[in-house]
Amino acid sequence: MENRLSRYIWKHTSRQQIWILFVVAISMIPYFLSFDLPKQIVNGPIQGKGFETDGATQLFMHLEFSLPLIGNVVLFPGLELNRVQTLFALSMVFLLLVIINGLFKLYINTYKGRLGERLLRRIRFELVDRILRFPPGQFKRVKGAEIASMIKDEVEPLGGFTGDAFVQPALLGGQALTALIFIFMQHFWLGMIAALIVVVQAIIIPRMRKRLLILGRERQLTARELSGRVSEIVDGISTIHAFDTSNLERADISARLGHIFKIRYDLYQWKFLVKFINNFLAQVTPFLFYCIGGYLALNGRLDVGQLVAVINAYKDLPGPLKDLIDWDQTRQDVQVKYVQVVEQFQVDRLLDPKLQAIAADNDQVLKPPLAAVNLSLVDDSGAKLLERVSLQIAPGEHVAVLGGEALAEAVARIIWPESGKVVAGGDDLWDLPESVTGRKISYAAAEVYMFHGTLGDNLLYGLKHAPLTPAVYDQQGEDHHRWQINEAKLAGNPDYDINSDWIDYSTAGAEGPDHLFASVRTVLDAVLLSKDILDLALRSTFDPSENPDLAARIVEMRHALREELDAEGLNSLIVTFEPDSYNREATVGENLLFGTTTGMTLKGRAIGQNRYFRSVMQQTGLGPRLFQMGYEIAENAVELFADLPPDHPFFQQLTFMTPEDIPEYQLLLQKLRGKSFEEVTDNERYKIIKLSFAYIEPRHRFGLLDDDLMAEIVRARKIFHDNLPKDMEDEIERYDDARYMASASVMDNVLFGRISHKHADGSERIRTIARTLLNTLGLYDQVLALGLNYHVGAGGRRLTSVQRQKLGLARSLIRHSDYYIFNRPLPGLDHRIQDQIVRNVLELTKQNNNEPAVVWVLSNPALTTLFDRVVVFERGTLTADGKPDLISDKDEAKQLVSS
Repeated sequence: MENRLSRYIWKHTSRQQIWILFVVAISMIPYFLSFDLPKQIVNGPIQGKGFETDGATQLFMHLEFSLPLIGNVVLFPGLELNRVQTLFALSMVFLLLVIINGLFKLYINTYKGRLGERLLRRIRFELVDRILRFPPGQFKRVKGAEIASMIKDEVEPLGGFTGDAFVQPALLGGQALTALIFIFMQHFWLGMIAALIVVVQAIIIPRMRKRLLILGRERQLTARELSGRVSEIVDGISTIHAFDTSNLERADISARLGHIFKIRYDLYQWKFLVKFINNFLAQVTPFLFYCIGGYLALNGRLDVGQLVAVINAYKDLPGPLKDLIDWDQTRQDVQVKYVQVVEQFQVDRLLDPKLQAIAADNDQVLKPPLAAVNLSLVDDSGAKLLERVSLQIAPGEHVAVLGGEALAEAVARIIWPESGKVVAGGDDLWDLPESVTGRKISYAAAEVYMFHGTLGDNLLYGLKHAPLTPAVYDQQGEDHHRWQINEAKLAGNPDYDINSDWIDYSTAGAEGPDHLFASVRTVLDAVLLSKDILDLALRSTFDPSENPDLAARIVEMRHALREELDAEGLNSLIVTFEPDSYNREATVGENLLFGTTTGMTLKGRAIGQNRYFRSVMQQTGLGPRLFQMGYEIAENAVELFADLPPDHPFFQQLTFMTPEDIPEYQLLLQKLRGKSFEEVTDNERYKIIKLSFAYIEPRHRFGLLDDDLMAEIVRARKIFHDNLPKDMEDEIERYDDARYMASASVMDNVLFGRISHKHADGSERIRTIARTLLNTLGLYDQVLALGLNYHVGAGGRRLTSVQRQKLGLARSLIRHSDYYIFNRPLPGLDHRIQDQIVRNVLELTKQNNNEPAVVWVLSNPALTTLFDRVVVFERGTLTADGKPDLISDKDEAKQLVSS
């Protein structure tokens, strides 16, 4: 990247800058004319110069030029106008010049803005492009939040300055110079006064603003450090809570904010001092004009029209001059920021852009064998990870590695060799394009990063190398797409369409989108992840209008489940929802509403404030009974749980109250003792009643629900639904045995009821039966596919560490590669499950037509018998390489693995 911002701007926008500078030069003509016109209006029609006699007229807009060899050329003979007509004509011309000057400013500013945004887009893309080409070790020395802050915030002013870089000094300087020349033309000494003040401002103000630049630079650095520190707090929040260091972090943040405050306060003080001096100098000149110019006008050495014109011209001089000084400060400020950014992104051994050139075809070949030649690796401290290692891996070979994590990272191009190299058929791996290494070598490790998106997005991430099938747009979308592509090219961005289909189905062994899921399920089964995803699918929701066939089949499965339970004598396992009866296994709230809430007016705390719901409670007289029920629940809960520690397992059964709520309800009970339903406030009433909404008699067993109260609730339910206002019909989805409920999970739709608490293992038995039915009804794949829409959260944090590790392994396996490098990908699993997954993966790779090689750095040395060859490292040195029976001492092997 260029070291100077102005050079960078000119390099990428020179043609546009030349055009806008030409426009600026043209705009000076009407700008100058607007200065001279007030003098003509005052001296001419207003004071009567040229209209001394009655009926006198003058030519208006007479255009005549004298050219060499040609003589006088009359373009327009002009119009004969009297004094009043001339006044109005000149005034209209003045208005026209105002409009023309305004249109010039509008065009120039709009053009500048578009130019700046394009270059800002170019800079940001170039910086991200450089991140993608950083050498691997660079990422251990930078903080992601600081880099993101630079790209998002610190380069923002650079885009705004781009349009002003050359245009602003030309425009402002031209305006100031035009005004100054005009003043000189009216009176030399008044011009000298204006010029002297301009020179003083131009010398003093920039010098005073140098300190502003220093303070601004300090502010930028401290703000960037604060961003990085906050990111560390977010990433290390578990550690902070575990070691009780939250107050240490508060003290650190407070100190940083105090330092930033001091810098900003000093900045404001100095900034407004500079502004005060600048404004004072700007106001001194009009004083001198009024004083000296007025004296000259009184003595007849300066006419009134000239004085008015000078004052009017100077009125437009301080603005451009001040803006020009501001521009110079901004120029210096953004230059400092630009240099700071460039320094962070000017990295040695940056990857050649050619290595990451896009390649849509998958025909490139990675020459065998894959080999390490005198390979030495070191970590950031200089400690040896591998020392002069040489070995090769033949196609189709299954190699177990003990103690060689660094070798796997070198083959995956995560560590840069200190000496030696990793080659593929004699070609250095670092010289090969990523379109070859990134497709022919698949890598998985224990540290798995999941991108923000769905589980399916992350699973198929390794198949998205290039846009293969163009996106289809309607006419409006096509026009917008063309505009986006054109803007991308103008900004130096690639014109790839993110909406295209990027998935390389052939690499996954599929003929197209309709056949991809078969490959996906095979891989998920191999890494034992299908059950986890199926559970996620059963807990998720989907819109039945988007998949009406599946919704209908789920309802069919609902009835099949009941038939299955009846056949096995387990019909008491689920208590279904019936419109005319109370479901003892559901909460009071579920029985009362008899449906799932879709809006916010009946959800959570809002239900207690809902006018219609409260009117139903009043009409049915159910409010006082639920209040009494809630009061007794509070008394029982406080009596049973008040003395227990917050982490006591009994609280897991307390669904209507948290450990933190206990002290609050203790005080509330004391306050409400002896008061009736009518005597308490609405807020206190709701706090008590809401406890009853979560009550389930078979689970909590406080003996608070009798047949009479249950019948009252069913009656209130009927009244609630029969009189439901039209504007609330979309707020609740009523239970209907013949319909799929969009707001309920798949599992809730299958059950259409609640699992009985009489059966201790009821949930697991239902899930087992449900999985069997999914296979029997041919719904397993469709429901499993729903699980792929599960959002994994930031960094995959909504998944467990084991699920992330399995998904990372699956992401590598979904691609048909020549080499699979697995670097202890499953350390979180017990050895029995690891054994099963390793067997499954090896069997799966043997089914690939290209006979890929597998290099597996094992956590469990007992699995070496599954491989063709075993490679052993000890303290970075290759100590053994041969058949599996090479490792006979299992204790020694375990020691090697742990080291």
